[in-house]
Amino acid sequence: MSTATHASAKQASRTGAAWAEQNQARLVREFVLLRRRLSDESAEALLADWPSDAMDFPPALDVLAETFGLSRFERELLLLLAGVEMESELAELCAQLAAQPRRGLVTFGLGMSVLAEPHWSALAPTAPLRRFRLIEMESGPGFTSAPLRIDERILHYLAGVNRIDSRLDRILRQKDEPRFFTEEHRRVTAQIATHIAAPDKTTRAALQPGAVLQLFGDDPAAQENIAAWIAHRSGRRLFVLRMEDIPSDLDQFIGLWTREAMLLPAYLLLDWGSDTPTALARQLTNLLPGPRILASRRPAEIPRHADQFVTQYEVNKAGPAEQRRIWRAALGPAAEDMNEAIDRVAAEFRLGAETIHALAESHALAESVGVRETNEDSSHLWNICRALARPHLDSLAQRIVPYASWNDLVLPPLQMQMLRQLASQSRNRMTVYERWGFSERGRRGLGLTALFSGPSGTGKTLAAEVLAAELQLDLYRIDLSAVVSKYIGETEKNLRQVFDTAETGGVLLLFDEADAIFGKRAEVKDSHDRYANIEVGYLLQRMESFQGLAILTTNSKTSLDKAFERRLRFTIDFPFPGAGERQAIWRHILPTQVPTEGLDPAQLANLNMSGGSIRNIALNAAFMAAEADSPVRMGHILAAVQLEAAKIERPISETEIRGWAQNQAPDAKASPLRSQSGGRP
Repeated sequence: MSTATHASAKQASRTGAAWAEQNQARLVREFVLLRRRLSDESAEALLADWPSDAMDFPPALDVLAETFGLSRFERELLLLLAGVEMESELAELCAQLAAQPRRGLVTFGLGMSVLAEPHWSALAPTAPLRRFRLIEMESGPGFTSAPLRIDERILHYLAGVNRIDSRLDRILRQKDEPRFFTEEHRRVTAQIATHIAAPDKTTRAALQPGAVLQLFGDDPAAQENIAAWIAHRSGRRLFVLRMEDIPSDLDQFIGLWTREAMLLPAYLLLDWGSDTPTALARQLTNLLPGPRILASRRPAEIPRHADQFVTQYEVNKAGPAEQRRIWRAALGPAAEDMNEAIDRVAAEFRLGAETIHALAESHALAESVGVRETNEDSSHLWNICRALARPHLDSLAQRIVPYASWNDLVLPPLQMQMLRQLASQSRNRMTVYERWGFSERGRRGLGLTALFSGPSGTGKTLAAEVLAAELQLDLYRIDLSAVVSKYIGETEKNLRQVFDTAETGGVLLLFDEADAIFGKRAEVKDSHDRYANIEVGYLLQRMESFQGLAILTTNSKTSLDKAFERRLRFTIDFPFPGAGERQAIWRHILPTQVPTEGLDPAQLANLNMSGGSIRNIALNAAFMAAEADSPVRMGHILAAVQLEAAKIERPISETEIRGWAQNQAPDAKASPLRSQSGGRP
């Protein structure tokens, strides 16, 4: 189909009721002329008396005939098949001509005998009528006597309704023309227009039939926008097919889509997603007629033919500086009072241009009902970004709602200073990376990664919760049992999903017991060692390119591969708490609402246990006191200590609990519910 016809069809579809009415009148005229010829009546007199029906744009029948290259006979046969569906007189006339009781029966033999310029090749499988599924042939006793029927989609098209086939509508998604582009993506579209698109007589740019265009990177929305821009600039629509929606019957799909691409007209974007394309996806890519547009997370090998040329363009989400510019443009005048708020969301979240504009509209709507955002209070803008970016990692990670604060952490001054420095670096990324130019030297290694090492129960996970709460991030603890797989390649695939999903922003990834997957590479003795080393190698690369905040915890720092040390921004050792730290833990471990009596933090600190064990002891003692309807006393603590010691198989020395017996209160049932001191030790 020529570009001029494409343009006419597109314009005609926009003329609305006027063109539809003209098209209907022309179709009625065609039916009348056909009926008169079949009845051996003269049509010349009718044409002389018929009022002028000049149309600004071609009728659907003419566009269809030109699009598929129909001969006069093929055009009239298709018109006859439409007529028996839409006009009762034509249906009855065909029954009379075929001497059949079945009303509206049309066969190839009937068409050959009554229509102009018949030819046997019209019903060949490679001829337009059958190749593009314009008609359907029912089973019959012979080729010429088999009943013919017009395809429903083609019947609607002739009537002026140009909508995608319902069999494709269930699996394809139409993408509208994009409204917003980042500057980087504008440059990509300009390159595509220059190197791939060939200008034609109407100055439109159409992809060459042999072109294969692959858009890859971490911004699937922008990839769709660029493909939609190409399609709409060429006077076409764009439809997207996800890899998981590819039907098993490829022959039917390819036949239907080839027809739709010409009728609508349209381009198809094959979305391979973040996974390696399946065999079915590769087969479809190889069989589809050109041009083909592919979108994927990573560049992939594409089947090539002699008449095809493949071009690849990387399409990633905008960096923080560009995101800041988009936010300011989207928010308009309101951005003047929101510099710090914009810096925060631009540094943390990686969002597309259309998403930012949509969120800006949502924010403006919130302001109209009284939610006023300033530099001092930027919670609303942050929260709507956080809610949108929240990843779907339910199968691979556990989301933890952080409630802990800095007051809940009891660590030596150096460790506290390093944790606060980590939080500070997260908050000031925009200033250091973008304004001061560190990102201009490459974005590799600009993520925040930290290793928390130390014995169990020393506060590593608690510190991660504190950081997540302080930075208003969602905390996801990676489920290693779900991530690590015995099948080759599955572990990397799961880790890739975790990192790719988390890079949208607003997330703190916690790899608890990280030595299970970040362990040392071993000497290669068999294939298992080789693939285990590949997993560690992939992690080394991915940790370095990760732009977010990730924390690894381990009980044994020496068990981790040494190559991770360079890629970690912080390494914080969590020591076993000394007597001073244990006393501070005991002072803060019981909530203020808990009634206590006779508890001595100095004596409790003699118990040589970690903070995690102290928490378990305090919780168990509280339950014992609640059962006895009593305040928490030293006796309850002692009983809970014995439970914890039995659990961890650690004997308690007399030195650790010396003096506790003197502080035990009389019978708990007879004691008051609250102590005179107000409850805290």
